[in-house]
Amino acid sequence: MPEYYSSIGEAVGAAMQHNIRLAHRSAAPGSDKPLQVRHLPSASADPYSVRGMISRLHEDASPDEVAGIIEEVNGALVGALPELAELVASAADWTRARLDFDDPHHNPTFETWTRLAAAYGMLQDVREQLEVAEDSLAACPAERTDPRHHQMVNVLRSRELLDDVLGAEAARVPSAPRNVDSDRQRAARASSPRAGTSPSTGSPPATAAPPPAPRSAGRPR
Repeated sequence: MPEYYSSIGEAVGAAMQHNIRLAHRSAAPGSDKPLQVRHLPSASADPYSVRGMISRLHEDASPDEVAGIIEEVNGALVGALPELAELVASAADWTRARLDFDDPHHNPTFETWTRLAAAYGMLQDVREQLEVAEDSLAACPAERTDPRHHQMVNVLRSRELLDDVLGAEAARVPSAPRNVDSDRQRAARASSPRAGTSPSTGSPPATAAPPPAPRSAGRPR
């Protein structure tokens, strides 16, 4: 199953950890599990994924666009945040099935369940906060304010997407297969001083004039 990185930092960190394991392992070289190739999808490939929504939520987006993105991420049916909350709840339920209260002085499994349950409760609080913020986003100014006001509040985003690092050219969705013959003809026309109609493949242009004959010394001008 392919794995995914949400940022270039995670991809580099995983590669470094793999190299450290290779340098310090004591087992035979062939005994280590092979490194799984992780797929780094472009944010433009799926605008409704979390990565896609982050790339759409730029500083020049309109208030309605931002409110729509928050609605997408917090939607009850397909929102990413409710799905994350259900994931944490499933992990807590998995831990719940392994609880054992026979020893009241030592129960690390219950401590793990407590942390997961607390994380689930925090995610529910986040959903409520986003619901309130969604209703007030439309009332925010559409244009940026004076930068001196921005310095009063810290920037919160701390992770970069792969598209942020490599640029839009690297994030482009692969295009359809190109026609090599057509590309060759376009390149020939662009570089020719007599660019005109497209000649047929493999034949010289019909309008091409022969080179001028050299003048003799006694020929009148």
